[in-house]
Amino acid sequence: MFVTGALVGATACSQMQTAANDAKEEKVQQVTAQVSSLYEVHHEDGRMYFFYDKDSYKHFLQHGETPYAYKRIASGPKGETLVFGLTGKDKKKRSDIPSVDMYDGKLQPEMFYGEARVEGRIYVFSTLEDMNDVRAVGEAPYRFTQIGAGPAGETVVYVLNKSNKKKRPDALIAAFKKAYGQM
Repeated sequence: MFVTGALVGATACSQMQTAANDAKEEKVQQVTAQVSSLYEVHHEDGRMYFFYDKDSYKHFLQHGETPYAYKRIASGPKGETLVFGLTGKDKKKRSDIPSVDMYDGKLQPEMFYGEARVEGRIYVFSTLEDMNDVRAVGEAPYRFTQIGAGPAGETVVYVLNKSNKKKRPDALIAAFKKAYGQM
């Protein structure tokens, strides 16, 4: 009788642990599914700003500031200060920040949309890997460029890679236009 009770107790503990692990994995998958965008702005003051929340990004573009931020001094590829814009609900966090996790390579979204504003151009990405490569190298080896196609007449550079370099990035162009209400 004691052995049966112990076996049932061990099975129940095992099932609870499995359920807890499944719940944690589901939460990670939900975050990955929800967070599929990264917005980057290279500012003339030598700072690089990152946003995972489109509303925070739009606020920054309009006002040149972010109300809440997590900063890393001299941590950029060329010693820039990295400023990660935070939402109000994330303002006290120092971990599990989607933009930080994407920058650090801890979060790899399956579906991705990224923008980087650098020297008056808007670079648009369909993969986080392409975005990281361009940030590291400073140039996009494969691209499709539209002069004056940005919301304020900026040049828009759609970044391509070896797998899609010979195709016009119509889906990426459509995503960019939809983001700015140009459809």
